[in-house]
Amino acid sequence: MKPLSLLIEILIILGVIIKNIEAEKHSKKQTERNATTQVSANELKQFLSHILERRKLIKVIYQRENALGKKKIQRKLRIKGIQNKDLSKRNKNHLRKQAKKNFTDEGDQLFKTGIKILQQSKNQKQKAEAYVFFAKAADMGNLKAMEKMADALLFGNFGMQNITAAIQLYESLAKEGSYKAQNALGFLSSYGIGMEYNQAKALIYYTFGSAGGSMMSQMILGYRYLSGINVLQNCEVALNHYKKVADYIADKLEKSEGIPVEKVRLTERPENLSSNNEILDWDIYQYYKFLAERGDVQIQVSLGQLHLIGRKGLDQDYYGNAIGLHGLGLLYFYGKGVPVNYAEALKYFQKAAEKGWPNAQFQLGFMYYSGSGVWKDYKLAFKYFYLASQSGQPLAIYYLAKMYATGRGVLRSCRTAVELYKGVCELGHWAEKFLTAYFAYKDGDIDSSLVQYALLAEMGYEVAQSNSAFILESKKAKILEKEKMYPMALLLWNRAAIQGNAFARVKIGDYHYYGYGTKKDYQTAATHYSIAADKYHSAQAMFNLAYMYEHGLGITKDIHLARRLYDMAAQSSPDAHIPVFFALMKLETVHLLRDILFFNQFTMRWKWMKLDNTLGPYWDLFVIGLIVAVLIFLLRNRYG
Repeated sequence: MKPLSLLIEILIILGVIIKNIEAEKHSKKQTERNATTQVSANELKQFLSHILERRKLIKVIYQRENALGKKKIQRKLRIKGIQNKDLSKRNKNHLRKQAKKNFTDEGDQLFKTGIKILQQSKNQKQKAEAYVFFAKAADMGNLKAMEKMADALLFGNFGMQNITAAIQLYESLAKEGSYKAQNALGFLSSYGIGMEYNQAKALIYYTFGSAGGSMMSQMILGYRYLSGINVLQNCEVALNHYKKVADYIADKLEKSEGIPVEKVRLTERPENLSSNNEILDWDIYQYYKFLAERGDVQIQVSLGQLHLIGRKGLDQDYYGNAIGLHGLGLLYFYGKGVPVNYAEALKYFQKAAEKGWPNAQFQLGFMYYSGSGVWKDYKLAFKYFYLASQSGQPLAIYYLAKMYATGRGVLRSCRTAVELYKGVCELGHWAEKFLTAYFAYKDGDIDSSLVQYALLAEMGYEVAQSNSAFILESKKAKILEKEKMYPMALLLWNRAAIQGNAFARVKIGDYHYYGYGTKKDYQTAATHYSIAADKYHSAQAMFNLAYMYEHGLGITKDIHLARRLYDMAAQSSPDAHIPVFFALMKLETVHLLRDILFFNQFTMRWKWMKLDNTLGPYWDLFVIGLIVAVLIFLLRNRYG
């Protein structure tokens, strides 16, 4: 049974949203884009309870009607005979099927109309109109429309986020065999958002979702088997899952469908987040999408022009006519407007590749890989795929993964193949959530942002893992209990650190040092700081480690090593100069005081640890404050 009342109510809400957006037409652009009407949780809870009661009532009525119908049929069979009844039954069944078909066709048409409006939408008002059609289609039992409405409730589209309502719809859809619903329920179970935290149940949902055709579930399972998350680590199983998704993505890329999406780190400085060069704005993003959907050679010229002037996060890069040469090669390779001529195509690709154009390098690799107009040569194919991959050419990365997976032209390596396939999979359309999550975060919709980042984190995106952890540790989200936030953040920092995030590695050290989401453990903290310092040359990790060596926290006290690490931190980052200066001043002052106390007969009776008893455990901060005060006093006298 479908939750009709909820969908009708959502339809009303969306109507209100459209009116509100029209009323605020002349307001600020930011406000206009995000103008929504919030639905109170209490109202939706009432709707849901009404839905559940209605579903129970309908079920009871349906059972009673069936029972009465059977009795009537039995009477009529006895009175009129089987033949007449069979004819009547066939007629009724035919009418029911015809009515159901008309109802279904109307729902399908409404859904298609909504999709068309959504694809052509340029503002929030048009998107809201699309969801009106989805709501009507969902009311007629269209499963795809119901999936759209459930997603809107989960991710907070138009400010109507309600996890409980989304779960109700997903559970109803899952019973109908919706793989998208299975994936969503697995995601919610894995975080304990609106549902019981249950990794075993999440794994079952993901398994059913992947079996049904969910690319997201396939990717999640691939990441879990790669990393050994609640399953035994198995590279071959991970390879199988990632390959299926990568094949799907490569097919889209070959048709010029899809665009690169900027993945903004929330841990960066605020001034950088709003910088003109850090992220493609929404208009440029739509422009890219429009060009990509055209699927012709002109997209390369347009992208080349953006590179030429260095627009919006794209580095200024002068290729001269490499793009044009590559375009000519494509015309001869595919026979667009000219006869197919592999020799001419090869000539133009080589010229463009010599100028460093990655797409031309990929085309050369593909010609040698497939034997198009040349003898198959996997070593040359590997060479050109590798060159193109260094510039991030996605199809080149895909074919490299294929070669490593099969051992064709290179020594087989499951791990390398999986890592390369993973990079291709992360170019899927779902990566667009990085933009919507970022805009939601900027607009203060923390819960909506967290849900989107958390889903991407579950799929193995390192940036999403660190962003989700960053939001969780701020404790601004409301969709999780506060006591669960630090443990979940620690889990996500750990996953990001395993994927090479130095900042995340330092964060893990901090969590163990202060006891956030886990018990205090100086030794473990020092271990993580050491990894970040040695492997990533993190100035913060060096500073923290120096402090621990200075005080002997979790490691053997070593003043000389502390001095060295402080100096290394200052050399690694200009931002560390001032903190290191004060830390060294404090260290030298304390060392001097220790020498004075050692040689003074009267004060020799004092034990150095008495400072902790007299001034408290943070006496070193007191000393730093005293030094700062003395320096300020001296500077004032000098320039006064």
